[in-house]
Amino acid sequence: MAVSIAIESPLQDEVKTLVEALDAHLAPLAPAEFNFGLDIDEMAASDTTVFVARNGDGLAVGVGALKDIGLFQSQHLGEIKRMYTDPAVRGQRIGVKLLDAIETRARALGIERLVLETGVGEGLAAAVRLYQNHGFTECGVVLDYPESDYSRFFEKKLSA
Repeated sequence: MAVSIAIESPLQDEVKTLVEALDAHLAPLAPAEFNFGLDIDEMAASDTTVFVARNGDGLAVGVGALKDIGLFQSQHLGEIKRMYTDPAVRGQRIGVKLLDAIETRARALGIERLVLETGVGEGLAAAVRLYQNHGFTECGVVLDYPESDYSRFFEKKLSA
């Protein structure tokens, strides 16, 4: 399947639908206070770049975002947020393409380290494999997230 990835506004019905599907997927996996996703308005903020994957028919089938944290502990830090691929097209490397686009943008912004928080358990096993296969390694708690049994944290250094 031909897929294109582009920077787009999250304030579109198709993107909102993908984010709602992600929220529905995550809701049973952890208590609400341990779901840390950006809402649509936060995704539209100037410090966040939203990437939308579209199939050959132009339908949105995936989303991912890069939040530019700025200087944090003497490093320019970026956080990956709201990664989701429509279940109907999983296994077609859309997540890889989204991560590639996010990483390219992060490098262009001078971000030195990418971090992310994800949940635990079988419901997120594919996401964890995606991050690990893309060069992310597990690390300790990042940013201001609480330490908990519901979160795993990953990082990828982009600079030597």
